[in-house]
Amino acid sequence: MIVAVALNAALDVAYAAADLSWQATRDVSRAHHRAGGRGVAVARVLHTFGHEVLAAGLAGGATGELIREDLGRSGIPVAFTEIGRESRRVLEITDTALGRTMRLREPGPYVTTEELGRFAGDYRRLLAGAAAVVLCGTLPAGLPPEIYGSLATWAAEAGVPVILSAGGSALRHAVPRRPDLVVPDAAGDGDAETGDAGALLRLGASAVAIPSGSQVAVVSKAGYWTASLPAAGEGTPARARHAGAGGAESLGALVAGLVPGLLLGWSWPDLLQHAVAVAAAADPSGDVNLAVYERLVDTVSVRAAG
Repeated sequence: MIVAVALNAALDVAYAAADLSWQATRDVSRAHHRAGGRGVAVARVLHTFGHEVLAAGLAGGATGELIREDLGRSGIPVAFTEIGRESRRVLEITDTALGRTMRLREPGPYVTTEELGRFAGDYRRLLAGAAAVVLCGTLPAGLPPEIYGSLATWAAEAGVPVILSAGGSALRHAVPRRPDLVVPDAAGDGDAETGDAGALLRLGASAVAIPSGSQVAVVSKAGYWTASLPAAGEGTPARARHAGAGGAESLGALVAGLVPGLLLGWSWPDLLQHAVAVAAAADPSGDVNLAVYERLVDTVSVRAAG
């Protein structure tokens, strides 16, 4: 079982309406909501490809219950620790006339010391049956930046591989705990240290995957590889043209694509070929178009560098 940890899980709420403008009222033509956040996207992608996965983390209030219900409808088991504050929501508003979209993110909930302690106990119990843990995404208010480092240490003590995807101080505190794979936030959040693969290896990461524009680079002690899709042709989804781009919201699918091959001992070229195609075929919530994946996977170009 792969445990995907979402400490700052979200409910994605999407509205679509025509001719939006400030100080105007419009009827919403389309509305839906679903569980979101990077850790949730990882769980959704892995589940789609038939891997046994469990979504864990923190969830609270009516929003947290909607997150649990949506994952349950998708067939993904959950083990979220309850918190007192409402989980965050991410509002996506699309103007159907212009084809433009705006995303508004609420701040994460405040997590108390008692709630963090209960989560730590739940997490350590889950490690007994885990094949790997994926620690990814932003942190809600109240959590110390070293929390990912503690979670990585407990996993290592239990002999469980760790895949880490974060940025800033949360990443900086966790990398010295020697995670098996690190996927930093886009451009390292402007941090020269956490955005540099060589620096992350020196800090303790076993391997680093850096998404940049339309390609993904992996650096490990075994070598350096880059992977990318060819120029998109007619009928290829726009997101497939930028498999490594898209910011933090799009990293979940890439992270999920890297996990199975890492656990199964695939070569880095095979692992990258799968992961880049997965990232290109998935949306930020983790829904994968399998037909697009099948069409793209053999077109991914992987090159050894250096």
